[in-house]
Amino acid sequence: MILCLDVGNSQLYGGVFDENQKLLLQFRKTSQAGSSSDESAIFLRSVLRENGLNPEEIDRIAICCVVPDVLYSLRSACTKYFNIDPFVLEAGVKTGLKVKYKNPLEVGSDRIADAVAASHLYPNRNLIIVDFGTATTVCAVSSNREFLGGNIIAGVRLSMEALEAKAAKLPSVEIRRPGTSVGRTTIESIQSGLYWSNVGAIRELTNQISKEMFAGDKPMVIGTGGFAHLFEDEGLFDEIVPDLILMGLYLALDLNHPRSDPKSRKSTMTSC
Repeated sequence: MILCLDVGNSQLYGGVFDENQKLLLQFRKTSQAGSSSDESAIFLRSVLRENGLNPEEIDRIAICCVVPDVLYSLRSACTKYFNIDPFVLEAGVKTGLKVKYKNPLEVGSDRIADAVAASHLYPNRNLIIVDFGTATTVCAVSSNREFLGGNIIAGVRLSMEALEAKAAKLPSVEIRRPGTSVGRTTIESIQSGLYWSNVGAIRELTNQISKEMFAGDKPMVIGTGGFAHLFEDEGLFDEIVPDLILMGLYLALDLNHPRSDPKSRKSTMTSC
């Protein structure tokens, strides 16, 4: 089995695949800088067992991480408790993409994982990928598998937390689809503002990208990430693929270390 881990600024999102690319399990936990390798490993092994999976059957691990402080302890956890040297999606590995960023090293590994999976699922298509994480990213990928760039805006929850932190009289609210665009209480007004501002931003960004990068030809728009389903009734997306980033990790791992590659198997290092 293959364990795939996406470490974001707010959450660790994980999944387990079998060798036929079937996703057996998905899980999430709060992402905490400063967590020890022991804490990370105990959580991972426990969540596998609690879902009926044997940690000893994990023979490959893939990681993408945008929090450097967490990556070191997570690598150590994989080596110490799973006896596996994990594959890390980072600059220099094979992705099958042509990255057109001015400095390709600046592109987050989570955005690359999304693009790898989307290009695999929808080959020969111009694509726009909208990923709702701590930050909401909007990425353009050409039919030739070129990562063209995109946009980064504050995520839905981050926007709500900023209002709560910086405006003394504004409370934290449940993030949900409002019944109307005009709130009649403070809570309704925040909910409506968060929801419709995101709808407007995503619609405008995808329209502008279509005009500028794809000569007005309508690309396929894919939604992913924790809040993608919140906006599914607004006609923003052609498809919603919640596990896109995990699939991208699986594919990148297989591209760099195929199943037959000895480097993809259990490490020969002994556990501490």
